Amino acid sequence: MKFKLFKYGTIIFLSLALAGCTFIFQKGRRSDAEKIEQLSRELDELSQTKRLLEDRLSQEIKDKQVKLQMMDKGLVITFLADVLFDSGKAVIKSETFSALDKVARVLKENVPHLNVGIEGHTDNVPIKYSGWKSNWELSTARALSVLHYLVDDKGINPERVSAIGYGEYRPVASNSSVEERQLNRRVEVVIIPKVSKVKETTVKEPQENLK
Repeated sequence: MKFKLFKYGTIIFLSLALAGCTFIFQKGRRSDAEKIEQLSRELDELSQTKRLLEDRLSQEIKDKQVKLQMMDKGLVITFLADVLFDSGKAVIKSETFSALDKVARVLKENVPHLNVGIEGHTDNVPIKYSGWKSNWELSTARALSVLHYLVDDKGINPERVSAIGYGEYRPVASNSSVEERQLNRRVEVVIIPKVSKVKETTVKEPQENLK
């Protein structure tokens, strides 16, 4: 019994850390047990997908072109923008197609039921010469380029995919050096778990009649 409680507690903790959701569990309620099982399956699925991608992208990870992370929003595949694009451009370099192809294959064959968010990010250097109005336009165009490659060229269902550009406003480094600015110039492909929030309810404990 103690082992089961520990297992469920671990599943709840890890799943909430992954999804950023809040749940209320009640003793003996069947829906809570089902929710725990659902969270456990989703966590296992994303973990297996991460291991598969680590194997297929091993060289790119070794070369520090790609990074994989389990985060609150899901399984995040980070490509350095300098790897995918020339400076100030939003056309994907042909030599990086193979890495995107590996991701596309996993999305199609291993997690075909999960949605995918594509996020574009830049450093904080203002646009001057490339013709974009701001870093928002550049980051959005880069995210859309990856989206169209996955959908138009690799056959990913367009209903699964969305794209957004954050510009310079969600950095992962301080922008105080060349190396840190390079880290901020990135495109993230996020495999999103199907975790839904449980509606919060107030449950009153039954009171025993005192006689």
